[in-house]
Amino acid sequence: MKITDHIDKSKSTLFSFEILPPLKGKSIEAIYSAIDPLLEFNPAFIDVTYHREDFILKPRKDGTYDRISTRKRPGTVAICAAIMNKYKIDAVPHLICGGFTKEDTENALIDLNFLGIDNVLALRGDNKKGDRNFEAEIDGHQNSLELIHQIENMNNGIYIDEELINGTDTAFCTGAACYPEKHADAPNLKTDLKFLKRKVDAGAKFLVTQMFFDNKAYFDFVKNCRDLGINIPIIPGIKPITKKSQIMQLPKIFNISIPEDLTEAIDKCKTDQEVEQVGIEWCIGQCKELMQAKAPVLHFYTMGKSKIISAIAKEIF
Repeated sequence: MKITDHIDKSKSTLFSFEILPPLKGKSIEAIYSAIDPLLEFNPAFIDVTYHREDFILKPRKDGTYDRISTRKRPGTVAICAAIMNKYKIDAVPHLICGGFTKEDTENALIDLNFLGIDNVLALRGDNKKGDRNFEAEIDGHQNSLELIHQIENMNNGIYIDEELINGTDTAFCTGAACYPEKHADAPNLKTDLKFLKRKVDAGAKFLVTQMFFDNKAYFDFVKNCRDLGINIPIIPGIKPITKKSQIMQLPKIFNISIPEDLTEAIDKCKTDQEVEQVGIEWCIGQCKELMQAKAPVLHFYTMGKSKIISAIAKEIF
């Protein structure tokens, strides 16, 4: 079922979450172990992240190095298929620009269509490790807007090969990312909103936000979107703080701010166990307020911490 159908049919806020594929060589049982504790909250869908290739330098005998491509977390498409087969829950694979040519993307979409996967989340993806700026593959997409255009073309039976006629229409419900406190690469929030509007006009049917810790940022963002004519569902992305180091790391990595009250409460903690409890309590308060405001879905970034997400969900669902 499409994400938009889930939202349209529900009279209350839905529960969903994101998982990471296991490291290469690890069993899919790790995925099942992460999902099982959260089944009691009836997740409407489960996102599965996609990770671009990384590179390692392998020394040669002559003292030079070979640059070897490696993917530490493969298996996104297969994991989505396994989730839908085992749990009968819709899986939403991430599609990224980095590491993909347009043909790679087309082939991935064909596989997803054959598997009966109705939803995708279109993302630019991260820079290569060590690179300051994002660089697309040769004949790849520069940004998520271009990626959304390709997905929408396939929904209309338009493939890369212009000589291909009567191509099968796909029916993907495409999601896109959005940033209540602006994307790190955007010069300002207004410019970022204009780019977001272009993604919606291109075919995005739902939006999922970057994590945030101040609900006012989300509420203001939603209002700004509505004022700009963006009227599709805007799903808040939620992550509890679990370690004291995160109050310094998260703003740098994700270009977000952490409220003074939360920072002060965490500063008083002597252990990460105490920080975890503060993070859970703050997250519960966030979620209750978002539900009162009729957020369509609460989407949790689990980062392998299902027990913590379960403790939060027990208080709100």
